[in-house]
Amino acid sequence: MIVVTGATGNVGRPLVRALAAAGEQVTAVSRQVSAADVPERVRPVAADLAHPPGLKATLDGAEALFLLLTGDLLAGGADLGGILDAARDAGVRRVVLLSSQGVATGRHPAGPEEAVTGSGLDWTVLRPGGFHSNALQWAGTVRAQRLVAAPFGDVALPTVDPADIAAVAAVALREPGHGGATYELTGPEPISPRQQAAAIGRALDEPVRFVEQTAAQARAQLLRFMPEPVVAATLGILGTPSPAEQRVSPDVERVLGRPPRPFAEWALGSVDAFR
Repeated sequence: MIVVTGATGNVGRPLVRALAAAGEQVTAVSRQVSAADVPERVRPVAADLAHPPGLKATLDGAEALFLLLTGDLLAGGADLGGILDAARDAGVRRVVLLSSQGVATGRHPAGPEEAVTGSGLDWTVLRPGGFHSNALQWAGTVRAQRLVAAPFGDVALPTVDPADIAAVAAVALREPGHGGATYELTGPEPISPRQQAAAIGRALDEPVRFVEQTAAQARAQLLRFMPEPVVAATLGILGTPSPAEQRVSPDVERVLGRPPRPFAEWALGSVDAFR
């Protein structure tokens, strides 16, 4: 059995689907999840990683764990040691951690990776950069006004499709040869917010106007749903990325045997969210 935490999110949802389609026995864990959220034969379990003692029953019988820590858990000092202890006690042998490219560049704390790599479990670390799906934050204004407002309009980063992250995670969870590996996951090319707005317009077959926000405006907006340290790191990446943060990684293609999907392809597949 494979346990997927964050099972209703942008990565967890396609990961659960991919594992179920491959014939794996899957337990989908999220704070709020029901049978309606998952494919047939997938077991939904509502659980909170902030309370590790309650996880053992969820993990019993599992061989592998996909571990996703949300920003609020990280900001609150999640008891990752307790989570990993519960996994070991339940018989889990392999853990795949969804980390961040920011760990490598020093913008995000390395604690979660250090806990996993020192856990004694067979581990794989995934370090994605920005997600294509972050563009969904613009869906409301695109629907209402055909407008995208974002800071740093011409700073390009190689954002990645969450479905590609899920596909890499599925391989690491199911197949041998990925223990002790750290994969940096990016898209095939850097793309700026202005270019993303244009790609959404092409998907809609209608023009989408781009308006550049100030950094202060963007900060106020992000603080509505992100802790302040995460906001500061995010704006740093978006506004003054390092060469490492702008570099295209070969790891998606190395693991999957195909190139990562570009933003324009994601926009076409997600166009209904912007209509």
